[in-house]
Amino acid sequence: MILTVSIAAVTVIGMIVSVLKKPYIKCGKSKIGLYWLITFAGAALILITGCLSVSDAWDKITADSAVNPIKILILFISMTLLSIFLGDAGFFDYIADRIFLKSGKSRLKLFIVLYIAVSILTIFTSNDIIILTFTPPICIFAKRARISAVPYLFGEFVAANTWSMTLIVGNPTNIYLATAAGIGFTEYFSVMWFPALAGGLAGLAALLLLFRKNLTRPLSRDGHEGHASIKIDKFMLITALIHLSLCIILLAVSDFINIEMYLICLILAASLLLISIVYGLVKDKSLHRAAYSLKKAPYELIPFVLSMFVIVSALTQCGFTQTVGNALLTGNKTDGVTFSFLSAAAANLLNNIPMSVFFESICSGNIFALYGSVIGSNIGAFITPVGALAGIMWSKILSRYGVRMRFSAFVFYGLCAALPALAASSCALLVML
Repeated sequence: MILTVSIAAVTVIGMIVSVLKKPYIKCGKSKIGLYWLITFAGAALILITGCLSVSDAWDKITADSAVNPIKILILFISMTLLSIFLGDAGFFDYIADRIFLKSGKSRLKLFIVLYIAVSILTIFTSNDIIILTFTPPICIFAKRARISAVPYLFGEFVAANTWSMTLIVGNPTNIYLATAAGIGFTEYFSVMWFPALAGGLAGLAALLLLFRKNLTRPLSRDGHEGHASIKIDKFMLITALIHLSLCIILLAVSDFINIEMYLICLILAASLLLISIVYGLVKDKSLHRAAYSLKKAPYELIPFVLSMFVIVSALTQCGFTQTVGNALLTGNKTDGVTFSFLSAAAANLLNNIPMSVFFESICSGNIFALYGSVIGSNIGAFITPVGALAGIMWSKILSRYGVRMRFSAFVFYGLCAALPALAASSCALLVML
């Protein structure tokens, strides 16, 4: 056990340092995530030292069970591709531009409309895609209107990472935790809609209180000009919307039609990709459209999740996760509250994806703790930039647009929103279970 825990601890520390100091390294014209390379090295060391045999690791990864990480990755990447194609058709840019144009002179109206729009969109798409799509327009608008972008950026970030817990597809952590426990789309929604609502409203109230002075000032007209560069591809937009809507509907009835969720997402993503290829060849005689969208998919999650799965499997085999579970679990509803706060804290030590892999093995069938971990994995993402990979990418976008966000400021704003959101969501979870 000592060797396994030591390797896991060194890997996690290395990953955290890389995320804070240097998340990516250059390889020619490409950037490679250092965080997943370190995790991959840790998993390789686990196998080399015999803490987990290669055959056992392969059996666990390919097992025909709910904890199959390959199926979970297929589900998430397929769902992300549907959102990417929708975004590349101009949908999210158009929505963002309409919000800015219709906001009038009220900063408060702009903030609330933006928060509501991001909340609704992130429920049905992906929180990462929404964050990466809406952040540049917010930065540009704030600069042109000569106002601070911070309230609107945090409103976007909190909304995307709170309401993402509503549906199982809103966050890869939801997918992993719920699917590993054998929880279906409908069952998940029947429990999590209320914690998401409570947390989302609590987070909104906290932000309105936090930025009240800034939001009461009038808004300059200079920021109201539309973005002429926005191009809408109506055919692909309609096609992507149809595919995404059909995917959500089929996922909702997947328990009744007896088709696994990852297959539904994979088939519809493949269908949309095929249509994009044919459309590109007919219209432009090029595969550029499809290739551009495919390139933006989060493929680094594959080695990252699989490596963490190997490390956690080794920790489970040596009895470490069971020891931790025995120390923390009570079997009562209060485990939901405890694990929502614990997982939120752990997400900012491990990052929310490896935290979810680790906590799933600790929960060991405890439904209260598992749903609590779902809450923490979402809300914990906006406590520090380390909480989620989206936070790292978000920070890079801010620096690119000249928006300064000190680590201490991020933590202050994040805690002000996260603590009431966690409390509200946890209390709501007690009602639903």
